[in-house]
Order: sequence, then structure tokens, then C-alpha cells
Amino acid sequence: MEMEPPMSSSTNALTLNRSTALLCTAALILAACSENATTPTPRGIAAGASSQDVSPEMNSPNGHGIVFPTRDWFAHNAKPGGAGGGTGIYYHGGPVLLNQTNVVAIYWSGTTIYNHGPTPGTNDVGSKDTSLVGYFLNHLGGSNYFNINTSYTDGTNNIANVVNYTGYWANNTNAPSGTQNVSDADMLNMLSSGFNSHVLTYDPNTLYAIFTAGAVNLGGGFGTQYCAYHYWGTVSTPDGSRTIQYAAMPYDYAYPSACTMSGTYSPANGDAGADYEVNTLAHEVEETTTDPRGTAWYDRRGYENADKCAWTFGTVNNSSWNITVGAKNFLVQRNWVNAGTGGCALSYTP
Repeated sequence: MEMEPPMSSSTNALTLNRSTALLCTAALILAACSENATTPTPRGIAAGASSQDVSPEMNSPNGHGIVFPTRDWFAHNAKPGGAGGGTGIYYHGGPVLLNQTNVVAIYWSGTTIYNHGPTPGTNDVGSKDTSLVGYFLNHLGGSNYFNINTSYTDGTNNIANVVNYTGYWANNTNAPSGTQNVSDADMLNMLSSGFNSHVLTYDPNTLYAIFTAGAVNLGGGFGTQYCAYHYWGTVSTPDGSRTIQYAAMPYDYAYPSACTMSGTYSPANGDAGADYEVNTLAHEVEETTTDPRGTAWYDRRGYENADKCAWTFGTVNNSSWNITVGAKNFLVQRNWVNAGTGGCALSYTP
């Protein structure tokens, strides 16, 4: 779900104020189109939807647009389940990551973020990432959980149950710290530096997931308005400007009541920072797969597949886990199955 693409401002504060956003929508669309004609057109309110049906992402007048709001926002505002008949979610003609979803992790910090994670200043293939986040990414593809995404198509073929964790970059150059605000422009500039120094390789099927430590404020609204988001933007590469998918993945355990299930469910692997992070990471990976540019799969309210099941977990075992990925147990939210009449699930078998 999206509003306008990243601006060049160093502070892109996000607001979820519905009335302000709706009043500003027309002006914002015109401004976005005039500033960068190559970016996708922002989504409007779908036919048959009222202003009260519109998702938080569509109500973001300045921001990133594809955010994963906090637990509190969903508890008080979200309308769960299907909308509008059929499976409750619709294809709008845009691209999907059909044959594979590749992921590159950027650990942007002066210190190691997750236990057993990469040493700052290094980069390598994803299989060398021995953190719990790395384990999850290395085993997500082919899982029963990720198989839910195979119920989505590009209009002809089904999405493949393939996730490749192709590499990581533990970038400690100009790494943010404390409660520092980091804008979308800052993130895109950092990614551009990686491409131009050949630490990163551009690939159109890759999600570049940016992780930070502590309370670093990726995007300006972390912990108060959202817990993570995925988006797209333009970067500089040795071969010219390219459009990429990226995800802002701040350290959710910095705001345990807003962005984790701490207090309700215990960390499945005893590693609270990483255990709780994989929930928002799964959300962003599956939404990037089915709606990388905000023009493919979403319902009449603007909810993407993972939004329709946000912060719901189904059957939880031992108060800590609900799925097994590889040989480890994890707690991740359910995802929307685009089959039959639709519904939230932890696995899918056609």
C-alpha cells in the first residue's frame, strides 16, 4: 500500500491521521507526479470503499506508504479479514516477484545487531550469517509458511515458493546510532554507496532489507506509528540509476509493547531481539513478493496480504511459537491465502 515515493528531504515523518491525509491526497498526487515522473502513481481509494475503509498506508501524506503499523494501531483501527467478496484481495496488474524473492541484509550499525550476527565492516554470502535472523532467511524459502504466497499470480503464473538469502553487508560506515532519525533518502544514498563500491550487486528481484540497532528511527515514525515498512526507490549503480525494493527493519525489541509480542508470547529461541524481528521481517518479505511496487495485490481498503492478518498468530505452542522453519521454531503472524474465499493461515496446500 503506498502514497508518494521517497522525497529528497532528510525527514520524512509519517502520520496516520486519516482526515488530514484524505484532504491532502489530490495535492500530494500532483506534487509527486511533478517531482518525479518515473515513479508509480499513488493508489487512490478503491471503488466502493469509504474513507473509513482506507488503510493507514494510504493515509500517509508524507511518507513511505507501505508501513506495518504498531500493535496498538491495529488493535484500535484495523478491520480484519476479507473485503469485497471473492477471496478478499485483488490483482491490479502490477509486477510481482514471480520466480524467486532474493534478499540481501544490510546490517547498518557500528556494533553487531543480533547475537552471532556478522561483524561490522564485513560482507559475505547469506549462508555465512549465523544469527537467528540469518537462519530464518536461509530457510524461509520452501517452507509451508511461505507457500501461502504461491496462491498469488502475475495474472498467468503462480508465484514460486523460493526465497534466496543471497548475501549480507554489515555496513559500519556513517552508521546511525541512538535515536537518530534516518530518512528514506539517507537509506537510498547508503545503498547507492554499496552498489558503487561493489559491495552490493544490483538485482531487480532482490529485497534489500536494512537493519539498525537500538532505537535508531528509520523513517521517523519507528515505535510510535510503525514497526517496519517496505518500499521502492531510485539508487545509483555503476550501470546508471536503477529502481530497487528495500525494507526498513529497525530493532523492534527497542519498543517491545508496540512492535513485539513481548508480555504475551516469549521468544521461541531465547533471543528476544532476533526472535521478535523475524515476525516483521516475514511480513515485509511476503508483501514485497506479492506487491513490490504497490500496484499488484491488495484489497479495496489498500491492505496487502500480510496486512490482512497483521498481529494475528493462530495456534501458538508453548506460548512461544507457531511455525517451524528449517529445524527451528518461530512466532510469525499469519498470511492471507488467496484461494477459496480467502483467509489467514500459517501454511497452504493447494
